[in-house]
Amino acid sequence: MSDNQKDVVKQAALDYHKFPKPGKLEIRATKPLANGRDLARAYSPGVAEACLEIKADPTTARDYTSRGNLVAVVTNGSAVLGLGNIGGLASKPVMEGKAVLFKKFADIDCFDIELNEDDPEKLADIVCALEPTFGAINLEDIKAPDCFIVEKICRERMNIPVFHDDQHGTAIVVGAAVLNALQVAGKAFEDIKIVSTGGGAAGIACLNMLLKLGVKRENVWLCDIDGLVYKGRTTEMTPQKAEYAQDSDLRTLDDVIDGADLFLGLSGPGVLKPAMVAKMSSQPIIFALANPTPEIMPEDARKVAPDAIIATGRSDFPNQVNNVLCFPFIFRGALDVGASEINDAMKIGCVEGIAALARATTSAEAAEAYRGEQLTFGAEYLIPKPFDPRLIGVVASAVAKAAMESGVAARPLEDLEAYKDHLDRSVFKSALIMRPVFEAASSAKRKIIFAEGEDERVLRVAQAMLEETVDQPILIGRPDVIERRLDVTGLTIKIGRDFELINPEKDDRYREYWGSYHRLMARKGVSPDLARAIMRTNTTAIGAVAVHRGDADSLICGTFGQFLWHLNYVDQILSDKTHTPVGALSLVILEDGPLFIADTQINHEPTPQQIADTIVAAARHVRRFGIEPKIALCSHSQFGNLDNDSGRRMRAALDILNSRPRDFMYEGEMHIETALDPEYRARILPDGRMEGVANTMVFANADAASGVRNILKMRGGGLEVGPILMGMGNKAHIVTPSITARGLLNITALAGTPVSKYG
Repeated sequence: MSDNQKDVVKQAALDYHKFPKPGKLEIRATKPLANGRDLARAYSPGVAEACLEIKADPTTARDYTSRGNLVAVVTNGSAVLGLGNIGGLASKPVMEGKAVLFKKFADIDCFDIELNEDDPEKLADIVCALEPTFGAINLEDIKAPDCFIVEKICRERMNIPVFHDDQHGTAIVVGAAVLNALQVAGKAFEDIKIVSTGGGAAGIACLNMLLKLGVKRENVWLCDIDGLVYKGRTTEMTPQKAEYAQDSDLRTLDDVIDGADLFLGLSGPGVLKPAMVAKMSSQPIIFALANPTPEIMPEDARKVAPDAIIATGRSDFPNQVNNVLCFPFIFRGALDVGASEINDAMKIGCVEGIAALARATTSAEAAEAYRGEQLTFGAEYLIPKPFDPRLIGVVASAVAKAAMESGVAARPLEDLEAYKDHLDRSVFKSALIMRPVFEAASSAKRKIIFAEGEDERVLRVAQAMLEETVDQPILIGRPDVIERRLDVTGLTIKIGRDFELINPEKDDRYREYWGSYHRLMARKGVSPDLARAIMRTNTTAIGAVAVHRGDADSLICGTFGQFLWHLNYVDQILSDKTHTPVGALSLVILEDGPLFIADTQINHEPTPQQIADTIVAAARHVRRFGIEPKIALCSHSQFGNLDNDSGRRMRAALDILNSRPRDFMYEGEMHIETALDPEYRARILPDGRMEGVANTMVFANADAASGVRNILKMRGGGLEVGPILMGMGNKAHIVTPSITARGLLNITALAGTPVSKYG
């Protein structure tokens, strides 16, 4: 990197911390404070009631305050990673960053506390005095051996979890990575020889963890800046290092590395030389974790040991040992069961959870976040990536289970599976609202055909269907392309065994398919030659013909291309007197609940009858999610106050709806704010038929509907489910190219709902 590039990177980092407001954290109220009544409850006199409840029963602090979800990140800045002893004030950006990670990955609130105190016993006194404020303490960046003293005192005196992440967080992630590395190499904990550099807090904690996992103490050779830690050595010794002293005449790293199965480096750059790697066992495991420059660069190690299994602390190499895989989730599990401490059983539960997740099929969300990287379990993928959303459910529930089984949980969970499901739903925003759909889909086995079967998202959904539904995937695509992409992504599904394949280039059904298409389109300008060409090249048409012939129950298409292009072929082949496209309904899941929007795609300037049909169809579809529809007819006109085009069409649609009894709530025409603010609506139209906040908005043109949908997605943080193609009897759905694999799975569940339940 040139000096100019370094300056650019430096300035970008400084700007990130400075703008738009300094720092990375702020405090926000969780309760309204808009009037005198709110003030009286939040402070005097109402606050006294909560205080008296807590005085009478201290455990109720979790019910009336934020303590049960509040962690302190405490440091004196004496050992900041890569920066050394920079003091409390200079360490504050690091601690703020740690707090942000707690919130991002585990929704844990966090205060960073930087202290000017170098005496470990006095530092421990200060931390212990914080117990009334916090549900747990995360000690951070405190130098060794002071960190051992501080943690020991705090654990003995405090009745809440105290966890020094530099020690135990690193140890847990290293333990998980070593567990999987040994599986790849075909070796066992009890048989391996370990050579470690670095006798600091993290290094000692990692060795302690490896002993708990089965490594024999006599097989551990610890080196530091003065060479081997041996019995009788007096320089640079601590009680923690002395536990690993060897009775040996060997003195240097080069002396002891011979035959080592695992090198564990938590020291400094360039410590491990290629010549040393050459002395290690076959398929050596090298964890060079010094940052930013490891003990040996991976490419240098592989020059002498091409089969080496390598991990570093850097994100630009495979197998990054990153504490973020652990600390947010171990605290999440500990807080949720009211653990009094984080014990060995909980740490090992965390190790096993992280390791097992790497061996499982990679999540679609992680694959999207790390696009271009191969996330298949093996030498290049020993541990999950930090943005794998499954971590919170797997790891936190493993920690909670271990806490309960080891007797340190003050509030044991009644249903561990329900707890894991709750955590997963907190990450997958669509999980809760989609539950009724998945339950309905499980009542019958339907064949779902995917027009773009070569798309990685489709392949991931095909695997997920086998794991989460009873439906059968059918993919359209070239077998060689699909097999290659399955191999790259590490998916385990196989053509013929797990899913049916239609190969446009060569399929025994080709003549039948083009014949069916020609019979449908012969009097619409399609010749036999054109029918043959379309059935070789147009996968949407192929999928629609498969549904028309009964070879599949529902088609999903649109992962690339324009919506109306796909709709043309769906309409040509699958529309009949009973089923014809009515409109497209998009569900946008927001922080405060779901909002349905129509018509986002099909009728750009709908007639009153089309608007009415869209509303009736939307009501039916909203109920599929277990929600009673409250539909607002949205327009720039409000209850007849404007004589404009959209207002006239909306009023005419309202007349059509009013012409017969309806079993759902609707009202219009109105502004969006009127639909979402029932008090304001009541002032304008006191006798209106709608109660509460509208959950469905139908617009007078597609531009408005699509615009609102996109704003809510891109700036409102909304997650889209859809578009749902209404009116087709669940025979087809057309998604948009921006859809995620999770969104595609949600549409698949909708397509998998039996027609009898579809309405």
